[in-house]
Amino acid sequence: MFIRDVLTIKGDIQTLSIAPDAPIADAVSQLVVHDIGSLVVMRNETLMGFITERDILRGMQARGCMVEGVKVADLMEKEPIVASSEDTVDYARDVMTKHRISHLIVMDHDKLTGVISFHDVAKACLKDANFQNSLLKRYIKHWPE
Repeated sequence: MFIRDVLTIKGDIQTLSIAPDAPIADAVSQLVVHDIGSLVVMRNETLMGFITERDILRGMQARGCMVEGVKVADLMEKEPIVASSEDTVDYARDVMTKHRISHLIVMDHDKLTGVISFHDVAKACLKDANFQNSLLKRYIKHWPE
């Protein structure tokens, strides 16, 4: 299974972004309103970074929970890990586990394709395993004599 399959299973969900000079309060607002855990940080369709709930919490802890005047660029990951839609799900699971990240940016030829979460990967793997299981059960049921 490939990351493109995970994106297909995930469905047509718009990937949200925010500018690096936006206030961190705007990022928090987007995360809450859209019930998501991360935002791609873009400027003029160019990837500048990535910010997650965890990045914001770390920034709050480091500043004594005071984030007034803090910009997205101050807390974002400036060199996020990126995958291609042609990479395998095994690669995505491996890189997400090794780097302890819950979201992975998907880009093809410098164009943002989407963002997948560990939950998206797990859901796609479960769907694939259920399909494989049903094929095996059908094969066993009609076992050749």
